[in-house]
Amino acid sequence: MIGPVSPFAPETSPVMPEIPGVRLATVEAGIKYQGRRDLLLAVFEPGTVAAGVLTQSKTRSAAVDWCAEQLKHGRARALVVNSGNANAFTGKRGAEAVRITAEAAAQAVGCQPEEVYIASTGVIGEPLETGKFAHLLENLAKGASSTAWLEAAEAIMTTDTYPKLAARSAHALPVAGIAKGSGMIAPDMATMLGFHFTDAKIDRSLLQQAVLSNAQDTYNRITVDSDTSTSDTVIVFATGNASNRGIAPLKSAETPEFADFATTLGDNMRDLAQQIVKDGEGLTKFVTVAVYGAETDHAARRIAFAIANSPLVKTAIAGEDPNWGRVIMAIGKSGEAVDRDRVAIHFGEHLVAQQGERDPHYDEAAAATYMKAPQIEISVDVGVGTGQDHVWTCDLTHRYISINADYRS
Repeated sequence: MIGPVSPFAPETSPVMPEIPGVRLATVEAGIKYQGRRDLLLAVFEPGTVAAGVLTQSKTRSAAVDWCAEQLKHGRARALVVNSGNANAFTGKRGAEAVRITAEAAAQAVGCQPEEVYIASTGVIGEPLETGKFAHLLENLAKGASSTAWLEAAEAIMTTDTYPKLAARSAHALPVAGIAKGSGMIAPDMATMLGFHFTDAKIDRSLLQQAVLSNAQDTYNRITVDSDTSTSDTVIVFATGNASNRGIAPLKSAETPEFADFATTLGDNMRDLAQQIVKDGEGLTKFVTVAVYGAETDHAARRIAFAIANSPLVKTAIAGEDPNWGRVIMAIGKSGEAVDRDRVAIHFGEHLVAQQGERDPHYDEAAAATYMKAPQIEISVDVGVGTGQDHVWTCDLTHRYISINADYRS
């Protein structure tokens, strides 16, 4: 853990359900950190399927390459996650570390290496020493528990200040998830590790459909610092054990049962995505940026991210300064169509500017008071169409610089 805990950290961890067919175990392997869990093994019963989305980075990690291959068939019996080392930009040694990990986990669980999914997070460019942890997987498999959710969330943390967990249920189909992320957060799929678990009986392709549609509206709406990670991995595992409880399989996207499940999964993904932003490195504010009146929804999202990723906007928010001129700047650099003389800007309920100039009734003192709130909304109408979208971000403080300047030391 680095520095003070996020002001948005929950006072208590959520009550997490047992997911039939899922067991979890963690250990302190000493991969980078001392005195904290840094290795997670999740074990799944035969018949489990996986679907997911991965980083679009052109320098993605060896673990992401491995998961991309295994997601093509979607069979799953285990997940191994380590923190402290991203195993990215590690050449042939990185691929070999993944192979050794998959084979060790497969032997521990009793499956094929291709049924093991792997994720790594931490420092880029350092070889991952499998000798520190591969031999531990056998005992982890033996001691895995259906209730070790908090320990699992803690084991995948890096600069996170609190473990991230979320759970939902749709018509007796539970969905539980854990995630990590605090810095190097910007959407291009999204930048984090996120794992969701359910016992739904569902075809892999149908599960993939639910994951893809929900990722776009959850993990792909977040940004802390505009930097896309080499290691982004979001995977949903469905064990199929719900059939043993008399719950019918999800067979078609056209059924209300699938719609309910997809909505529940999306709610769980949104919860964790927002938790990641609310743990942004050094943050003091959680910020929603909403854009209206754009040419298309896609254009609205691009404008929203131009605002959310602007260091000048983010530092103004950190200083509780209603500097709307920086918002105007960010709108203009987005590359999307904007009618300068019809732009309107709100900070919360405070109308700052409209018809291309400062609103004559704008009260800067009232706006400055609003900026002291822990949660801020900036809304913009760019006056050219009906497109709209929103994204979530945070402010940029001195703590962010301190955390990242010292990250490798």
